[in-house]
Amino acid sequence: MKKILVLAFVALSLGLSAQTLRNSSNSSIGSISSDGTVRNSSNSTIGKIESDGTIRNSSNSSIGKIDSDGTFRNSSNSSIGRIDSDGTVRNSSNSSIGKVESDGTIRNSSNSSIGKAEGVKRSWAAAYFFFDYFKK
Repeated sequence: MKKILVLAFVALSLGLSAQTLRNSSNSSIGSISSDGTVRNSSNSTIGKIESDGTIRNSSNSSIGKIDSDGTFRNSSNSSIGRIDSDGTVRNSSNSSIGKVESDGTIRNSSNSSIGKAEGVKRSWAAAYFFFDYFKK
């Protein structure tokens, strides 16, 4: 038991804690660690968002990027959308497709809650919920 507590403390100290992603029914659908590792509900790694915004799949292939201005790009470097500073998520036509609220609530374009990503960077939550980088 002592070893488990020590390992947990070390993981938290290194910033490797994971924030649970939840669907509209509040069921866990995965997690994103503070280092950008994305896992599914079975805790299998399905991708990673690197510090420079590069998005990788489970095979470590680059599948997109989040630019510093909030623009989302696909693997061909084409813009597929963006996230505004207030959390509004827009598609490539600049239409609002949802929002990531400051408390982590994810809303669709009808303002209905579709999930929760509390403690997750807004752009990372948008990458997961709106741009399908991690869907199989």
